[in-house]
Amino acid sequence: MTATTAFPARISIVTLGVSDLARSTAFYEALGWQRSAASSPEIVWFRTADSALGLFPNEELAADAGIPAAGEPSFRGVTLAVNLESPEQVDAALATAVEAGATVVKPPTATSWGGYSGYFEDPDGHLWELAHNPFFPFTAAGQLDLP
Repeated sequence: MTATTAFPARISIVTLGVSDLARSTAFYEALGWQRSAASSPEIVWFRTADSALGLFPNEELAADAGIPAAGEPSFRGVTLAVNLESPEQVDAALATAVEAGATVVKPPTATSWGGYSGYFEDPDGHLWELAHNPFFPFTAAGQLDLP
């Protein structure tokens, strides 16, 4: 078995630990994301272009991983990102996130690498970047097509 088949290069699910499942579910629904029928009272799933986003109570997610639930969340060197086709789409997506209850952390601005990006945090403080990278095209299906 090769490393390629033993550990495929893909991310199937991102699960976020949340303090209030109903509040977080309402936030992502207000972004216009479609809740999956696979959701249950214990965990909520959303479909994304290439993977799934899960929302699971903090304490239960920590228990599932076999680690203690910590106090207030802090930055752990991870952000989630949505790349968009234009700076205007970044601004529109941020407006939608703010309307849904997000807090702007860094307003979108032109970047030193030739793109346009900004950050918001969801109701639990998870950082999301909204970016336009003119060097990362999209496929016809709307998936990021890294060179």
